[in-house]
Amino acid sequence: MKYSGVGGQAVLEGVMMRNQADYAVAVRKASGEIIIRKEKVPERSAFGQTCRKIPFVRGVFSFVDSLSMGMKTLEYSASFIEEETKDQNGESGKEKKPASEKSENMMMLVSILFAVVLCIGLFMLLPMFLVSLLRPVIGSRFLISLLEGVLRVVIFLIYILAISQMKDIRRVFMYHGAEHKCINCIEHGLPLDVEHVRESSRLHRRCGTSFLLFVMLVSVFVGIFLPKDVLWQRLLSRLIMLPLVMGISYEIIRWAGSTDSGIAEVMSRPGLWLQKRFTTREPEDEMIEVGIASVNAVFDWKAWQEKELGITFEEAGTEEKETAAAEDAAAKES
Repeated sequence: MKYSGVGGQAVLEGVMMRNQADYAVAVRKASGEIIIRKEKVPERSAFGQTCRKIPFVRGVFSFVDSLSMGMKTLEYSASFIEEETKDQNGESGKEKKPASEKSENMMMLVSILFAVVLCIGLFMLLPMFLVSLLRPVIGSRFLISLLEGVLRVVIFLIYILAISQMKDIRRVFMYHGAEHKCINCIEHGLPLDVEHVRESSRLHRRCGTSFLLFVMLVSVFVGIFLPKDVLWQRLLSRLIMLPLVMGISYEIIRWAGSTDSGIAEVMSRPGLWLQKRFTTREPEDEMIEVGIASVNAVFDWKAWQEKELGITFEEAGTEEKETAAAEDAAAKES
């Protein structure tokens, strides 16, 4: 499998795909029409561009980029649902005045800060508090760290399981599957059409779900070396070390997603299992069409396959198709 450089995320009734400086959001409206919005990624400062090239530092900036773009694209896709709800209520004539760019940026910043605070409280403070209740009966510093890390992973899994029961989130996870299938289809040298995308795997090593799981697992190891006694020291040390944890996790998933080595396959299995059980579902053909539309808006996959894989659209046939099917079957068994 060859790395194409294309990544994306699922949004409400749609898919966002990004390729270098371009990204596109494709959303299917209730009428069946697919709306595509293509834009440039905001320009970065010279400092930001430099930091995004430094190993173990670029992961933090990449995460912030993904979080910011994720919020923006989710808000865009949600606007169609709001619009359709108004139409159904007979309020189509009441148009909402567009917010200024400054107001939108402020709302985005508040949303991101809220998400960060929620994550810190749920996945960092809560495990620390629960473990602190057991400190009188557990004397080993190693066991305290291990238990805190295990609790963090358990809370993360419970959170994913809980939101996966929501109807709207289940549909988002189906679009998530469509996103992965489109990228896998391209990177396995197959034509990007509904038939071949449907047969591709919905699991991908470079998924954000796998990244978050790696953050949880790496934090277990790093936590062993952090202070255990004073509460404020424990909290401060974990906050300070969080960028390092994210940087290590990013490098792991970046490497695992660009190689076919056996070690990378083993390390990727927990993330693939999480995708298979919770965060991706088999999409409908209409969802796959949305994913294809988003890819086509930002990526000339035919030219890429010819340059990187040495095949053309007409040549992408039986052998590549059988290889993708075999890898899909192996992924399902893992």
